[in-house]
Amino acid sequence: MAVLLREVIGDVLRDARTSQGRTLREVSDSARVSLGYLSEVERGRKEASSELLSAICTALAVPLSRVLTDAGEKMADRERIARLTAVPATDSVIDVATKVVIPHPVAMAVA
Repeated sequence: MAVLLREVIGDVLRDARTSQGRTLREVSDSARVSLGYLSEVERGRKEASSELLSAICTALAVPLSRVLTDAGEKMADRERIARLTAVPATDSVIDVATKVVIPHPVAMAVA
């Protein structure tokens, strides 16, 4: 399953908010964003614009660069885990010991 940036950014924003002991309502009021939309962003359901991210970060007193850096680190971790736990499809694994014989084309008589 692909790692989505909007989900990772949402996780970082939620972590910042909860570590401050703030509610969604407090941050949404301060950022002038609807509570429902902020909730959707935190859950990774909505892709926040740069303006919206900036408003949320200002409300949280967290630099946007810090949110993006943290999101990049989390995304790299999730991608690494996904690569390590990926199970290769059995039909895509080529056994180099297997020999394949392709016969020469044979001309067929047409009556």
